[in-house]
Amino acid sequence: MNNGIEAIQQQLQKLRDLIDLHNYQYYVLDDPIISDAEYDQLFRELQQLEQRYPRLVVPESPTQRIGAAPLKDFSQVTHRTPMLSLSNAFEDAEVEAFDRRVREGLEVDCIEYAVEPKFDGLAVSLCYEQGVFITGATRGDGNTGEDITQNLRTIKAIPLRLPTENVPALLEVRGEVLMLKADFLKLNEQQHEKGEKEFANPRNAAAGSLRQLDPRITASRRLTFFAYGIGVTEGENIPTDKHSHIMTYLATLHFPVARECQVMMGVEALLSYYHEIGQLRERLPYDIDGVVYKVNSLRQQEELGFVSRAPRFAIAHKFPAQEAMTELLGIDVQVGRTGALTPVARLKPVFVGGVTVTNATLHNADEIKRKNIMIGDTVMVRRAGDVIPEVVSVVMAQRNVLAKPFVMPDHCPVCGARAVRLPGETIARCTGGLFCPAQQKRAILHFASRRAMDIEGLGGKLVEQLVDHALVRTPADLYKLELSALANLERMAEKSANNIVAAIEKSKHTTLARFIYALGIRNVGEATAKELARYFGSLDRLMDTDRERLQQVTDIGPTVAQSITDFFAEPHNREVIAQLRLSGVNWQKNVVEPVQLVQHSAINGKIFVLTGSLPNMTRDEAKEKIHAMGGKVTGSVSTKTDYVVAGADPGSKYDKAVKLGVVILDEEALLDLLQ
Repeated sequence: MNNGIEAIQQQLQKLRDLIDLHNYQYYVLDDPIISDAEYDQLFRELQQLEQRYPRLVVPESPTQRIGAAPLKDFSQVTHRTPMLSLSNAFEDAEVEAFDRRVREGLEVDCIEYAVEPKFDGLAVSLCYEQGVFITGATRGDGNTGEDITQNLRTIKAIPLRLPTENVPALLEVRGEVLMLKADFLKLNEQQHEKGEKEFANPRNAAAGSLRQLDPRITASRRLTFFAYGIGVTEGENIPTDKHSHIMTYLATLHFPVARECQVMMGVEALLSYYHEIGQLRERLPYDIDGVVYKVNSLRQQEELGFVSRAPRFAIAHKFPAQEAMTELLGIDVQVGRTGALTPVARLKPVFVGGVTVTNATLHNADEIKRKNIMIGDTVMVRRAGDVIPEVVSVVMAQRNVLAKPFVMPDHCPVCGARAVRLPGETIARCTGGLFCPAQQKRAILHFASRRAMDIEGLGGKLVEQLVDHALVRTPADLYKLELSALANLERMAEKSANNIVAAIEKSKHTTLARFIYALGIRNVGEATAKELARYFGSLDRLMDTDRERLQQVTDIGPTVAQSITDFFAEPHNREVIAQLRLSGVNWQKNVVEPVQLVQHSAINGKIFVLTGSLPNMTRDEAKEKIHAMGGKVTGSVSTKTDYVVAGADPGSKYDKAVKLGVVILDEEALLDLLQ
């Protein structure tokens, strides 16, 4: 009997492998080696055999690509490593500047780059465990995306099982889901015949198809996938030297990789590739909105690192956007989730780059002034990067004599709080962060986050409901929530409501640093919040301080000091804080006086860089000691660096310090200096 089952399993696996091969030939290589009728016969044979032996069906079988029931909602997935966005370049000079920064950062004369088209689709992450596709998610905000595993399983260009025996324990493949131009045209023809809404462009069609709650709808719309890299991995045989070798490796695993991928030396070759692809753009089977340049060496990528939410080792070179002329009917001011006041142009409807545009960004007041834009003007509108509409310029020859200048408001149009523009910034922001309706969802979600007040279970969807049902307006209202109100919310059973109430009650006992961070003051992250708590030792002292005093705190300059004083100067913010304290939110009082910096310390104001492993203390401990004496610690060596503290295996920072003649200290010398 067992021998019979084993024979059936072998027959099933042979059929699955054969169908996977033909899917790869057809959907990835675009080079089928059997007819459609022969393929259908193989597929039916597999279906019939699995129907006879349902216990032998496996999730990665080709028959299971549309096997899931419709979802009620997408769950959230936290990416194991963030899916970062790329910085953009629109001019050749910006690419040259990027190349110069890379060469200077690596201290080499010429860089080898991996180059590829920039697909105009949706970035996704595919996770394989022991060679089997387990989960797939959208990029989302870079840290958290939506679980769209069932929809991704319907895309035949995505292997459900890796075709190799030496499979890695874990392989995260990152790439782009898109719809080919030919399939887009066919879809719109079908939509037209059914009398349903047609899609504006392939990207919108792909987005709408991929985010269907019913995987059968996704399966009916032919999507494809192209890999552009990997994320987290565990296992051998995965290239660790060059990005181009990773792409070759992914191709051997039957992932689609753009044929236009190349390896090039130097910036001149990059610009030549850009113009070459630009000429091919219309003839490509898919939409692209530019090209991507990546430093090919993975070691050099690691050395360059990241800045903000983008890598230093890669950049997207966008194609020129499409433009059209229309009338500027008015200017509205929108308030974003972070309090940013953004002027938005209301336009006479105009067709640009495949879509009808009625609104366009004006960026900020400086841009309006620089471009001499007035309400009533005839303007040129562009979809910057083929995505975001913006007003590019005024057609001065057609200026209306009744055109009116625009004045940026000095108060938030939503809550009435003061709008403040910090030194060095181009955007004015509402200072009513704790009570402004435009910011309330973000403010509450941040307040409840793990590193802030750590209210377990209070996630984005629940915050949406609480605000939408007018149960919560500010973070202080969380502590007034009643069990009955929570239990009546959608998908909220009594046990879940009890857990939320308990988590809110537990959060009342916190630390001053967490509370400061939870307030969501602009430019105040966790590290700054800890420094403020350590320095002032009291919330009241912090609230009543001035900018000059704030700038004595480590790593706080004029901009951050201004953010803090503006926040506490808003009476409504103080009122919310008072309500929070009356609700029982508390922290252990500091028994010592606030920190006084040693103004005459030998290292007060000096800049340090730490590298390598110190023998008797961690880097954090060394950093704390330096901060306590008024020194500053930065992450990179420059001509402004005063000291480099080097331990074992110091790396490139040590070499750069030697080259620049910076004083190098070991741990003992550092301690002597501190004393």
